[in-house]
Amino acid sequence: MANPTSPGRPGTGSHTDKGREGASSLSEQAKDAASSAAQKTSDAAWGATQKAKDVASSVGQSASDLASNVGQKAEDATSSVGGSMRSLAGTLRENMPHEGMLGSASSAVAETLDRGGRYLQEEGLQGVGEDLSNLIRRNPIPAVLIGIGVGFLIARSMRS
Repeated sequence: MANPTSPGRPGTGSHTDKGREGASSLSEQAKDAASSAAQKTSDAAWGATQKAKDVASSVGQSASDLASNVGQKAEDATSSVGGSMRSLAGTLRENMPHEGMLGSASSAVAETLDRGGRYLQEEGLQGVGEDLSNLIRRNPIPAVLIGIGVGFLIARSMRS
């Protein structure tokens, strides 16, 4: 017997064409489904990326606000310390002797406290930091030696 799907037999071509059309249709549907799935995945990834960026931006802004708040409180505390130093200088001037060796020593201490307090009030932490940076730039070797000495003292006190 001859093969029913052989090309020489009449009427067998239509079955082959229908099979090819069905396979082609299934192939198109699979491509459409894959394309749709890829688009949905791409959309979901984009949405997740946008949400991550929004969250990161929000966290960054919160951290910036917190740092600004802490910085402002530190500046306020520095100004307050400066004011207290100036007040102490005034108290020393009023209550200590004005003459003799003790008078000149108390006057020198009061003047130093007053200048230091004024400096803290006017310059704040930022000014102190800038002045310290300039001092270290002008004198790098003594600054390193002082840093080593302070580190040694801290390590020694921690060991005890």
